[in-house]
Amino acid sequence: MDFGLVLQTDPPASRVVSLMQRAERVGFRYGWTFDSAVLWQEPFVIYSRILADTTELIVGPMVTNPGTRTWEVTASTFATLNDMYGNRTVCGIGRGDSAMRVAGRKPNTLARLGEAIDVIRDLAEGREAEVDGQPLRIPWVRNGKLPVWMAAYGPKALALAGQKADGFILQLADPYLTEWMVKAVRAAAAEAGRDPASLTICVAAPAYVGDDLAHAREQCRWFGGMVGNHVADLVSRYGEHSGVVPAALTSYIKERHGYDYSHHGRAGNPSTDFVPDEIVDRFCLLGPPEAHIEKLRALRELGVDQFAVYDMHDAQETTIDAYGAEIIPALNR
Repeated sequence: MDFGLVLQTDPPASRVVSLMQRAERVGFRYGWTFDSAVLWQEPFVIYSRILADTTELIVGPMVTNPGTRTWEVTASTFATLNDMYGNRTVCGIGRGDSAMRVAGRKPNTLARLGEAIDVIRDLAEGREAEVDGQPLRIPWVRNGKLPVWMAAYGPKALALAGQKADGFILQLADPYLTEWMVKAVRAAAAEAGRDPASLTICVAAPAYVGDDLAHAREQCRWFGGMVGNHVADLVSRYGEHSGVVPAALTSYIKERHGYDYSHHGRAGNPSTDFVPDEIVDRFCLLGPPEAHIEKLRALRELGVDQFAVYDMHDAQETTIDAYGAEIIPALNR
């Protein structure tokens, strides 16, 4: 199993770089960041420094979207980093939550997202693609490689991930929901004539290593609120009891009342007081190293190829070091 570290690009950027270096030293292979231009610093600028100051770490956004940058700009940015540092990027992409809504825009449609996946990958790898009716090709790309992994929750998005993406990003670590969603993605891939086993499966969630479970829950409760934004979209589209989306995902947002993006992804987010302890325990990895190892083994049995640690809490270094010393070795013996 591969491991990734997920950070927000809060200033100073030097700390983001330092944590990524620390993660690579102890066995993490991927470095991810949020991508929301108003809330945090521009990640692609910081990726260049991370790549320069690490040797093998693969970097990318978790996740970008098709709306805040034109597709040829996104592709050229990835291609430039790959040309400079040797194909060490991955494009995580989704419809856009905080990046779009903070700027007063709606998340992108799935049709637009599906088109963008093909165009960004083709352009970044040196092939011609059509952008707004105009054939384009980036002429200087040589031997470029850009895997595109799509984040999804709902049935139509899961199907699109299976049809188009090189990987699937699931932002929660509940084994029951992971099994349901991985099956849906792989079934869509098979129906589209693709090899289901060729898709990389990445689960991303907060991890907090320590014995004080109550404190760990409070540090990670924000995640249930973040996921709740996407769940609320699904409930508004399909209804809570439609059967299209598992009740294990939708039922907990009954007491949700709006969301303040100024606290997005941060411990103590006041918009997440509706999230019960049960959801924090299901969606996150909490407790001593043994508890993390047990849950990760269960996820690996479900086909998960990478676990990406959301490290937005008060024990960032401790969590990175615990994963490097005990958890990563246990999963990769």
